[in-house]
Amino acid sequence: MDIKGKYGLITGAASGIGRATACALAEAGAAGIALADLDEAGLKETARLVEAAGAKALVIPCDVTDRHAQTHMFSTAESGFGRLDIVHNNAGTICGEPIWPECSLEKIELVVSVNLIGVMFGTRLAVETLSRHGGGVIINTASTASLRTYTADPMYSGTKTAVVNLVHSSAGLAASHGVRVNAILPGMTRTAFIDRTGDGTKPAEWLGPALAQSTMLTPDQIAAGVLTLIEDDERAGECLIVDNPPGPDAAPVETRLRNPVEFYDFVAGRTRAMAEMMANQANAD
Repeated sequence: MDIKGKYGLITGAASGIGRATACALAEAGAAGIALADLDEAGLKETARLVEAAGAKALVIPCDVTDRHAQTHMFSTAESGFGRLDIVHNNAGTICGEPIWPECSLEKIELVVSVNLIGVMFGTRLAVETLSRHGGGVIINTASTASLRTYTADPMYSGTKTAVVNLVHSSAGLAASHGVRVNAILPGMTRTAFIDRTGDGTKPAEWLGPALAQSTMLTPDQIAAGVLTLIEDDERAGECLIVDNPPGPDAAPVETRLRNPVEFYDFVAGRTRAMAEMMANQANAD
C-alpha cells in the first residue's frame, strides 16, 4: 500500500507507539489520521504533531472496551474523512503491581477488556469499514510477551498471545474482504508503559534485571515496523517482531513470521534456548 493520500485510525494515540505511528504516517504522506484514546490532552498534542507533518488530524476520545464507543469512533472517522484505509489497534494496558496472583479482579478485567476485547472489537469494525471502500490494512499491537511465559502478569502475555491468534485466524480476510490483518510485536520500548508495570512512577522490581540487560527500543523504531506491515501488500496474517537490539549502537532485531507454523517454531526454539540458559546458570551456581 502506498500510504500517500490514505486515511488512518489509531487507538492508544495519545502517546508512545500510537503517537509515533501517527507521526510516521503523516510524514509518509497520509492525508488524515483519526486519533483515539482516553487521554484527551495527549491526543491534542499528537494532533498538533500530525498536522505539523502535513496531515489532517481528527481527535476522537474513546474507551476501546465499550463497543458503542468503538462503533461511534469508526463512524466518526469514516464520516470525517469519507473513507478509511489503515487501522492500528494499538491501545493496551498492563496489571502492574501487585503482581499475579495478588492483582485485583478489577485489574484483570481491565487488561483483558483493553488488550483483547478492545482489539477484537476494533478488528471486527475495521474489517466492515475498510471493506466498504475496497479494502485496506489492519495492524494489531501484540508484544514479545506473547513469545514466552510471563509469570508476573500472565493476563498481559495471555491477551497478547490471543491477539496473535486473532491475526493468524484473519489471514484469509485478504482474499475474502480485501483486508490484510497483521501484528506488530514490540520488545521493551521506552514509553510510560514501562512505569505502569510498577506503581506508575517507576518500573516494577521484577522488570529490573531485564531492563539492566537490555537496550530499550524507541517508539519510532516500532512505528517503522508498523509502516513495513502497511506498505508490503504481501503481508497478511503475519507477525513482525521488533526486538531489543544487542547493544546501544545496534539496530532492532526484526523477525518476520509469515504464518502459525513459523510463529510456533520460533516460540519453541526460543523456549528451548531459555530453558538451556537457565539450566546452565543453575549448574554454575
